[in-house]
Amino acid sequence: MRFNLLGPMEIIADDGRRCALTASKLAQVLALLLLKSNEITGIDLLVQELWGDEPPKSALTTLQTYVYHARRMFVREGLIPKSRVLLLTRPRGYAIEVEPDEVDIKVFERLVKQGRAELDDGHAEQAAARLREALDLWRGPALASITIGNVLQAHVTHLDELRIRAIELRIEAEKRLGRHRELLPELRSLVVAYPLNEWFHGQLITALYRSGRRAEALQAYQDLRRILRDELGIEPAAEVQRLQQEVLNPRVDNRAGPVNRFATQLDVAPRRQAHVL
Repeated sequence: MRFNLLGPMEIIADDGRRCALTASKLAQVLALLLLKSNEITGIDLLVQELWGDEPPKSALTTLQTYVYHARRMFVREGLIPKSRVLLLTRPRGYAIEVEPDEVDIKVFERLVKQGRAELDDGHAEQAAARLREALDLWRGPALASITIGNVLQAHVTHLDELRIRAIELRIEAEKRLGRHRELLPELRSLVVAYPLNEWFHGQLITALYRSGRRAEALQAYQDLRRILRDELGIEPAAEVQRLQQEVLNPRVDNRAGPVNRFATQLDVAPRRQAHVL
């Protein structure tokens, strides 16, 4: 069985059947339990997700009803054998016990961790492949098919940040392989999707410059400068400004120049960015 949350929420049975969850509250309960799989999710947290700060007097009874219907659904749809206990009741809440490869989010996190380790070890080709595999698990915005409350929204925001981080790591791996031209279409799309993310803009400028498209690299810098001025009233970060100067005044050997430093500053000082998620 597989629980997919990186996109519309669905459950895939061992025989390939797909079970879409249509009951919103039930889906919320299962989503929160799966995000905290193999851990106890407290009743208070579940109530907060379902009803916010104004739960009804019947909140506990209603929550118990949702859990009861979830258990029935797993058996009725033939998703688990009758002998398997999937959804557990605990004194302080509930827990769902699954294998690591049964929840796409857990698979995504594992692949990103592996890709990062491979990149750190200098295995860029393997890292790029691993990170592409992780990103391919996304079928759209996380939990796109259900209404979510404040608790799940915080998790979705966290997942969006992890996805951006995975994209950054894969771009870095691809660049170490010299695939600057191949990255250009994706980088152009990313600066449109995340117009305030200076790191993506910097990668576009670098890729254009490394591809011999110096004029376009300078135009990409001016586009970023205009966006930041119009939206926030600020100038690009100092590192991006130095990057522009490097494009304007290329060195004979610029391997130590800002273009190269900006391309590999993933783990240096925190960069400024305001994501549009």
